[in-house]
Amino acid sequence: MKVVQPIYLDNNATTPCDPAVVAAMLPYFSEWYGNAATGLHPQGRRAARVIDDAREQTAVLLNARPEEIIFTSGATESNNLAILGLGRRAIDGQRKRIVTTAVEHKAVLEPCQFLDSLGYEVIILPVDTAGRVDLAAAHSAINEHTLLVTVQAANNEMGTLQPLQQIAAFAHAVGALVHCDAAQAVGKIGVDVMAWDVDLLSLSAHKFYGPKGVGALYIRNGPRAIPLDSLIYGGGQERGVRSGTSNVPGIVGLGAAAQLSMILFTEETQRIEAMRFALESQLLTTLPGTWVNGANAERLPNTISLTLPGIEVDALLLGLPEVMMGVGSACSSGALEPSHVLQAIGLDRSQSASTIRLSLGRFNSSEEIPLIVTRIAQALSIP
Repeated sequence: MKVVQPIYLDNNATTPCDPAVVAAMLPYFSEWYGNAATGLHPQGRRAARVIDDAREQTAVLLNARPEEIIFTSGATESNNLAILGLGRRAIDGQRKRIVTTAVEHKAVLEPCQFLDSLGYEVIILPVDTAGRVDLAAAHSAINEHTLLVTVQAANNEMGTLQPLQQIAAFAHAVGALVHCDAAQAVGKIGVDVMAWDVDLLSLSAHKFYGPKGVGALYIRNGPRAIPLDSLIYGGGQERGVRSGTSNVPGIVGLGAAAQLSMILFTEETQRIEAMRFALESQLLTTLPGTWVNGANAERLPNTISLTLPGIEVDALLLGLPEVMMGVGSACSSGALEPSHVLQAIGLDRSQSASTIRLSLGRFNSSEEIPLIVTRIAQALSIP
C-alpha cells in the first residue's frame, strides 16, 4: 500500500533544509569542528575561512560588502540587535521617535515597545486593506525627531510588499535611519540593500531552505556607518557586535542557502508564482464566497491569504492532516487573540479566525495543485 505524503504549504513559517545545504554543513559537525577564534591550528583556520566564505556569499545575495554582514541566531535576534542596539546607543540623543507599521512581525513590534518603555515615542503607521503602508501617514510621521524607521520588506501572513524606497527617501531626507525585516523576502524576491537604500536589514536562513538557528544582520558601513550597542557581551566575535562562539555548521548552511538561492532564483520564482496563480484561481472557483487578502497588491510569488467566511480554520486544519497550511503568523498562532495583521487590514475577529495562509515553496509541484483544492473542498463538504 502506497503511503501518501502530506503536502507542505507552510513555507512562510519555515522551509525544509535543502539537501545541498545539508551536504555543505555535514563536514563541520564532526570532521572540521574547530573554533574560528582559535586560528593557530588547521581546525581553527578552516572554521575562520568558511565563515569568511559564507559572509561573502550572504553579502553577494544582498548586494552588500562582506564586512557589513554580522551573523546571528536568526531574524528575531537580528531585529532586536538593530532596534535595541541603535536605541540604546542613541538613548541620550535628541532623536527619540521610532516609526514602524501595524503589520510588522512581533520580533519588530516588541523591541519597539521596549524602547517605548525607555522613553522613546513609537509611531505605528496604518495600512490599507491590502496591508500596504499609508505613504502619506509615513511622510507625516517621519520628521527631524525620528531616529529609526523599521519596515518589513514583505508581510509574513499576506505576502504584501512594502514601498521601501519611498519610505527610505522620507527617512534619509530628515537624517533618520532605516531598518528592514527581510526575513520573508530573501529567496522569494530580489533583495538589494543598495537599491532599497536601507541602513540595516535582517534575515533568517530557515526561511530560504537553510538551517534553523542562524541568520544575519546587514549593517551599513562606509560614510553612513551605523553604530550599535551589543546585546550579547563576551569574546567580541562578529566585530564586537555579537559575541559568542561562531555556529560554523549553521553559518556554512546560511552561505550555501544564499548561493543556491541565487542560482535557482529566476526559474524558481517563476515556477512558484505560476503555481500560486493556478492554486488561487482554482480555490476561488471551487470555494464560493471566499476571497484572497491583498489580491491586487504587489506581493510575494508564493503566498495566499484566503478567508473562508464562517469556517473555523483551526478545526479545518486539524481535520486535514494531508495538507499542511498556516493560520496567521506561525510565531503567535498559539495565542487566543486574532492576528494583528488581519486586524490591521480591517478584518473582524470572525473573519480573522476564518483565514488560512498557503505558502508554496521549492519542493511543491504543479501536480499537487488539484489535489490541494480537492482535499480542502472535501474537508468543507463542498462537492
